[in-house]
Amino acid sequence: MNYNGKKVAFTTLGCKLNFSETSTIARSFEEMGFNRTGFRDKADVYVINTCSVTDTADKKSRAIIRQAVRQNPAAFIVVVGCYAQLKPDEVASIEGVDLVLGANDKFNITKYLDGLEKHKGGEVHNCSFTRINKFDHAYSYGDRTRSFLKVQDGCNYFCTYCTIPMARGKSRNPSIASLVEEATRAGKQGIREIILTGVNIGDFGQSTGETFYDLVQALDEVESIDRIRISSIEPNLLNDDIIEFVARSKRIAPHFHIPLQAGTNDVLQLMGRKYNRELFAHRVEKIKELLPHAFIGVDVIAGMNGESDELFEESYRFIESLDISQLHVFPYSERSKTSALKIEGVVPMSERKRRVEKLKELSDQKLKNFYRKHDGQNHRVLFEKSRSKTRITGWTENYIKVETDFHDDLVNQIREVKLSGINPTGNMAVLVD
Repeated sequence: MNYNGKKVAFTTLGCKLNFSETSTIARSFEEMGFNRTGFRDKADVYVINTCSVTDTADKKSRAIIRQAVRQNPAAFIVVVGCYAQLKPDEVASIEGVDLVLGANDKFNITKYLDGLEKHKGGEVHNCSFTRINKFDHAYSYGDRTRSFLKVQDGCNYFCTYCTIPMARGKSRNPSIASLVEEATRAGKQGIREIILTGVNIGDFGQSTGETFYDLVQALDEVESIDRIRISSIEPNLLNDDIIEFVARSKRIAPHFHIPLQAGTNDVLQLMGRKYNRELFAHRVEKIKELLPHAFIGVDVIAGMNGESDELFEESYRFIESLDISQLHVFPYSERSKTSALKIEGVVPMSERKRRVEKLKELSDQKLKNFYRKHDGQNHRVLFEKSRSKTRITGWTENYIKVETDFHDDLVNQIREVKLSGINPTGNMAVLVD
């Protein structure tokens, strides 16, 4: 069917992996003749790529869906993503939703459009997570200088608090050769930096018998890309060989994001994590030994069932002792069908929020300290395309945000600059002389 002139709008909640997938889905609409428009504009089709990592994520997904329906009640509403996979009937029951697609079908939206005629109720195409077996290539591309490249999907870990394996299926990946081709293509389209994304990227190789170490070595040779970042990687999978390679690589940035989740071995065991805090501390020490200027971001969950006040304080002291740059803190969120619900010692929500705030304050201190250590140093900054005609922003190789006066010749360029102080507005951006 010809959809020339029809308008489609997208919005994405959650992780970088979702953003890469939305971008690829959007390209399939453009190939069908659709014109892409902003999500706040009136469109003929709205596609909402949802998240379900917490109860708050579910609520945000529902609110965004209802917003799309209000903007154009006659529009064809499509919902994909983790919320759609985990709770398809709940999504389908929202008034105005026409199509709910699970993990195996979300890249086939255009096959289900049916001339954009509204359905009486949400039509669901879904399957059990045990049958999620496809790997769909995805990378983001648009008005940015950076691209999120999907290298892996799914997870085999089944941590006690997490539903992601039920939303994404088992760990799987494409070949290294195909990813090298995608990275090369992205570079030729003007992308200067790629971020390797997935659910559990360190587990790369389950489908092909290769390893994540093999992957980063191959991508380091892609000459059309200037910089590569590794997104979140499990500490038990971030081995010394990978850290040592990053330290001598040509393109991989000194930037690590490592989920800790809890700073005591007791709670890590309750969570079903595959490492102890001693191993985590070793990873941080190894990175700082070889890459003292590296940025290290860390995920932490506060208020997991069984985390007593004493265990939280012990966890806080351990995190405080680590030479890391920033924390990403989340309150524990009960998720249906997870074994953590059976763990005794439920932490009241008010206490979870208190712990989150305390950890966020610690994060602010660590980030300020990290920035101050680099004040006056020279760093290479990749400046991004900017809508502003007065200011332009970019990122150093070690993930310091930089802002300076706008100049056309800075757009999409990597320049060595001297960092000159912390922005007093509080966003932690560093100004350039």
